[in-house]
Amino acid sequence: MLEALLIFMLQIVYVPVLTIRTILLVKNQAKSAAGAGLLEGIIYIISLGIVFKDLSNWMNIAAYVIGFSVGLLVGGYIEKKLAFGYVTYNVSLLERSDDLVEALRNSGFGVTVFVGEGMNSPRYRLDVVAKRSREAEFLEIIETIAPKAFLVSYEIRSFKGGHLTKGMKKKQHKQK
Repeated sequence: MLEALLIFMLQIVYVPVLTIRTILLVKNQAKSAAGAGLLEGIIYIISLGIVFKDLSNWMNIAAYVIGFSVGLLVGGYIEKKLAFGYVTYNVSLLERSDDLVEALRNSGFGVTVFVGEGMNSPRYRLDVVAKRSREAEFLEIIETIAPKAFLVSYEIRSFKGGHLTKGMKKKQHKQK
């Protein structure tokens, strides 16, 4: 029974570490991912070692499986709270909205405006770059000013140049 509890607890730690390691690797942070992978490997070997020691012990197997599942929920929650990285939103509007552009820029979001051809009239598209940790704030501005906007989002793996990069460099210099 004590082994099953240990396995369960190890899985609740293991799976969130696995989740974070995967995200770090996708975000080009290989050194941090390697550190998380070291911890992940240690936990994996310990918990599986206990399970494989006695495959007839159904409680250990159940603890591993249930702990893995609960760990996925915990990992998802942690990832959402950490909100690593950046996201790009394509905001499609039927009418030009200088108020929206101004509100987003004043809030520190990078905004580029495009004019395109719709079937019956011009369309306006905003490309907005935001930290994932500020996504809720961004969506609130959109909902307040342009509730009928059509939104599509993309996770950014990397970027170079632009207004946002300059702003981040200025902030880094101020912190030093």
